[in-house]
Amino acid sequence: MKLKSIILAAVASAAALGAAAAEVPADIRQNGLRIAVVPNYPPMEFKDPATATLTGFDVELGEALAKKLGIKAVWQETSFDQLMPGLATQRFDIILTGMTDYKSRQETATFIDYLRSGPRFFVQASRAAEFKEPTALCGKKVGASRRTMFPKDIAAWSEKNCGATPIEFVGTEGSADARTQLKQGRIDAAVQGNETLPYIMDLEPNTYVPVGTPIAFQYTGLATPAKAEELREALRGALEALIADGSYKALLSKWKLGDNAIEKVLINAGQ
Repeated sequence: MKLKSIILAAVASAAALGAAAAEVPADIRQNGLRIAVVPNYPPMEFKDPATATLTGFDVELGEALAKKLGIKAVWQETSFDQLMPGLATQRFDIILTGMTDYKSRQETATFIDYLRSGPRFFVQASRAAEFKEPTALCGKKVGASRRTMFPKDIAAWSEKNCGATPIEFVGTEGSADARTQLKQGRIDAAVQGNETLPYIMDLEPNTYVPVGTPIAFQYTGLATPAKAEELREALRGALEALIADGSYKALLSKWKLGDNAIEKVLINAGQ
């Protein structure tokens, strides 16, 4: 009986996936899925130093989604500020590049959310004893990319936890700049997404130590044009199939993102 149930479930999954593949617009089936990526956010997407080829969790996820749908993934590198305009003008079909699903972005795009993450404090390992608890950062200089929502998250956490000695926020030109300023002693702590910290800590052993748990939570989503319902449903079906067959979990494990897993596919869950 159990074997029969497994077989029936597999047949149902295959049928659903076949239907999803049929929903892929004809031009994409013919020419491939054009995916916008900004390869500067390891382990999500970056260039392999040895081969200069695209790699990372998002890249492998995109390839797996395309394979499930029987189409080709066509990667288009661009700058972050061109992502949403390019999606609106159809220079590419989707965005898959570690983009956070914010309510403000849902006016232009609809997000298929596939990861849950959050900003997290970290300090130099040499100063770990000073910052055993996040509240030790009250009154200290904390840096984070000004291009993210982290400044807002830090301010909200500081207001809630620091009282009369708030955190002094220092805006940086990105996470790499924040880490540089941290190592130079210009700031006391930094903040970046908890999905990236394990990778960075592997690259620079004994350099950083996380402090506390994430101070907020957010969803990372694959962005599709708001009116691209056929494509969105096809991609949702493919992602659900990857979750069902274990491929999604395997990719998370490979890139040390197990803590960021979602249990089911969400649409526009970001706030």
